[in-house]
Amino acid sequence: MEQFVKDQIEYGLKYIPLNIAKSFFVRQTNDAVREMRRRGFLRGVCHPNEHYDQLKEANIGWIRIDISFPFEKDGSLSPYYLGFKERCRGYAERGIKVMAVTPYPKDYFDCGIDVRTPEGEDRVREIARFLLQDLGDLVAGFQVTNEMGLPHFTLPLNLEEAARFIGVQLEALYPIRGDKLIGYNSGGPGADLHARMRPYFQYCDYIGVDIYLGCFDYAPGAMWMFDAILRYLWALTKKPILLQEFGYISGGAPKTKREKRDVLNRYGAEDEKDAKAHIEQFVDNLPAHFRKHVKYVCGNDPSRYYNLLFRSDLTNHLYCELPAVTKIPGYPHTPQGQGDFYRDILQRLYDIPFVCGAIIYCWKDPRSCHVCGQEDCPTETRWGLVDADDRPKPSFYAVQKAFGRIKWMERVEKQ
Repeated sequence: MEQFVKDQIEYGLKYIPLNIAKSFFVRQTNDAVREMRRRGFLRGVCHPNEHYDQLKEANIGWIRIDISFPFEKDGSLSPYYLGFKERCRGYAERGIKVMAVTPYPKDYFDCGIDVRTPEGEDRVREIARFLLQDLGDLVAGFQVTNEMGLPHFTLPLNLEEAARFIGVQLEALYPIRGDKLIGYNSGGPGADLHARMRPYFQYCDYIGVDIYLGCFDYAPGAMWMFDAILRYLWALTKKPILLQEFGYISGGAPKTKREKRDVLNRYGAEDEKDAKAHIEQFVDNLPAHFRKHVKYVCGNDPSRYYNLLFRSDLTNHLYCELPAVTKIPGYPHTPQGQGDFYRDILQRLYDIPFVCGAIIYCWKDPRSCHVCGQEDCPTETRWGLVDADDRPKPSFYAVQKAFGRIKWMERVEKQ
């Protein structure tokens, strides 16, 4: 994981400031952008449920969900894939478009396909074509895998291999895509990934990016930083930019030193120094879901446990907190603060000519964190527009109003 971080810093310093500066001297549109905006600003949400009427009430036009790997090891179709296909049918029949995320590298390896070999690449191409053709009109857009560069999604590939993994699929899909949208995304600015993807830009209808300012690590955010990241990608790619994931947490607060010590005590350590001295035992004392995640990301290498738990965004999971600095000023991590964020950001995004859409993360608050498994971890349990019982939050009404205004503006512009 340390190499991923080094690559981000190295390529970021090289590419991002230059391209932000260049963006002010580059035309803010081209034929590809005009075609995407002609289709309509993509108003979407991630991880929806089947409450179709409630989705449409919020003026959601697209949903984004992961495709289950289509085949079992014996070559038969997976029941999970068939279930995914039926989900898509339910949305499509109600006029809600689907952005489908193709499977991760690990899914191929689990099925005995080494995507790094020539034979494996051929299979990757075949499966990409199969998905596009088999899903047909049930899916309106494809995102080729997700957030390559983040270790838990990318492993067992390195970043060079991950870029190739994306690229061969884009190249296979582009000539047969018809009116479907195809592209890929990055988990943040991702300068290292986008630099490696240059040969494949020609096969993209859009370039996606995920932005979570003021929500992770010990880092503040600012609204202008959205503009800067999007400008950088536009200047680099000259492709329509899709905000493929973004959002703001509606709960969470800093923990006191006493509260943090209590957490460490729960897992058998007196303090962080003691946890470091007995890090293998400390990790073994973590909740099962959390322990499994740590060991997977670290490749079962105990020498990496401490930095992952105490020097990365996983620290917030460990302590179930959001540090005081981790926010966008003026937008507290409260239900109303989340609503105010969407009220202000969506119109701002629509007003950027080369931005073709925004997909909100996410529809509903889960009851537990998918990373650490804890119910009181704010990092992955407070993103929803509705709560765990499907009750609308202030953000639901903010999105409903902002997306409704965008729909109205598009109708006016077409007259």
